[in-house]
Amino acid sequence: MSADPRILLTELLRAALKSVAPEHADMPIPLERPKQAGHGDFAANIAMRLARTLKRNPRELAGLLLAELPPSKWVEKAEAAGAGFINFTLAAAAKTAVVGEALAKGADWGRGADKGVKVLVEFVSANPTGPLHVGHGRGAAYGASLAEVLAFAGFTVSREYYVNDAGRQMDILALSTWLRYLALFGIEIEFPPNAYQGDYVADMARALRAAHGERFARVSAADVLAGVPPLPPAERSDDREAKAQREQHLDALIASARRLLGEDYARVHSFALGRQLDDGLDDLQAFGVRFDKWFSERSLFDTGLVERAVDRLERAGHVYLQNGAKWFRSTAFGDEKDRVVQRENGIYTYFASDIAYHLNKYERGFDRMIDVWGADHHGYAPRVEGAVAALGLDPERLDVALVQFAVLYRNGQKTSMSTRSGEFVTLRELRGEVGNDACRFFYVLRKSDQHLDFDLDLAKSQSNENPVYYVQYAHARACSALRKWGGEQGELLAADTGALQSGHELGLCARLSAFPETVQSAADDYAPHQIAFYLRELAADFHSWYNAERMLVDDEGTKLARLALAGAVRQTLGNGLALLGVSAPESM
Repeated sequence: MSADPRILLTELLRAALKSVAPEHADMPIPLERPKQAGHGDFAANIAMRLARTLKRNPRELAGLLLAELPPSKWVEKAEAAGAGFINFTLAAAAKTAVVGEALAKGADWGRGADKGVKVLVEFVSANPTGPLHVGHGRGAAYGASLAEVLAFAGFTVSREYYVNDAGRQMDILALSTWLRYLALFGIEIEFPPNAYQGDYVADMARALRAAHGERFARVSAADVLAGVPPLPPAERSDDREAKAQREQHLDALIASARRLLGEDYARVHSFALGRQLDDGLDDLQAFGVRFDKWFSERSLFDTGLVERAVDRLERAGHVYLQNGAKWFRSTAFGDEKDRVVQRENGIYTYFASDIAYHLNKYERGFDRMIDVWGADHHGYAPRVEGAVAALGLDPERLDVALVQFAVLYRNGQKTSMSTRSGEFVTLRELRGEVGNDACRFFYVLRKSDQHLDFDLDLAKSQSNENPVYYVQYAHARACSALRKWGGEQGELLAADTGALQSGHELGLCARLSAFPETVQSAADDYAPHQIAFYLRELAADFHSWYNAERMLVDDEGTKLARLALAGAVRQTLGNGLALLGVSAPESM
């Protein structure tokens, strides 16, 4: 028998269906694990689902199905319950079969069959304008874990980072770096309050000087400020008109930099972009997050795809001209207002390049595309989905998973955790304080669209209250028991698991058998937190058993069976932790 008893129970119920309602013999037969142990190991609501169609009492229908249920040595009891549920209690041998399967499959235990479905997971995709912060960290941990879970469940997964290397934000970073660079040569220009303020910009300026000397400093402050409107007084910081004036001042400085630097502007721009991309890549790699492709936004313009996407929308009648700008009729697809895709000066908007990027995803042949975005982008999803539909593509193939921000706490108090810039907490700082394992595990302890309170003290503690420590300690305990025994894997595979009879042992086996279905559920729901919850429950079951019963007993058969169970737990914990990007230590 397969270690997954649902396969057996489904076959038994289908055989009964062929006798009771042959015209419905191919209907789906979902099985659930009852929340109360007294209700058996699995429950099916098939009689209740069929009752209305067959115009029969569901409880009576359950009785008819039970009467036609083929006998099986793997089922100890099957009975009707409640309004028409069919509850199954498995025989002990059916429960313990999972031990041998987990040991035999090893790193593939819990892996789903190849589904032949190509999935693209695009995540993080932060503007490369500064260090990654703790918000990006949660998106990185979620996206990486989701990709691993999907791949383990049998999907063919590609991991992608969309690099916003075109547009105004990168121009602001290039300008910010250049102004700090000029200051190193005594060319002092009032630094705009809406430019990038962090000390990392000054670091880039020094690196730019080290790499290129004074090449980009052959200008005067008067040259830079020529034709640039002045900044409004600081006391007008909250004034709406003043904000607009600051933006005009910044855009004029960018135009001045382009004019004065000429071809060298692209070099400054490329230098700043490269430094930030390298920093982000280094940070993510150290965090255990990898990507198969870093997709350049600029490539969408270079290949003409942005123009082609807007033209396709226009030919389909979804774009109109107003005040010299081109507008996408977004309201026709449920958005609150129409959106500009090309400004009156001919420049395409960020939304236009995003439309082109999603067109590119479809053209690459992905069956399913998942965008992992910050929760502040929740209003952006409908307009992107609308644009996809307007392009004549299937919006059902596109999913948006939202990730809420993480709030840091120390000593029970919300903390800002100071940084050099004083503006945000970097992912690198958080990793340095609590470690990668705690970061990765804590980030996926809640559904991605729920707020996360990140307890720094708990994440660093070595106690049972720390969930990652608790799970890792269970793995280390299982390793320790097997190390003390000192035998071979073959002996565990040959163990007679029929010796596993206590409530703790059978409960552990039931928990182990739920691992493959948990993986599948986590993949279907885009919910890696389900893996974290499962691992905590498995660790709790193992610790209870470990504290209640000895493994290295005198009876050889019982000893080997218990060690085999410990080995299966170790394997399952290791496989689950790997999906979350968390290490599985052999000793602690």
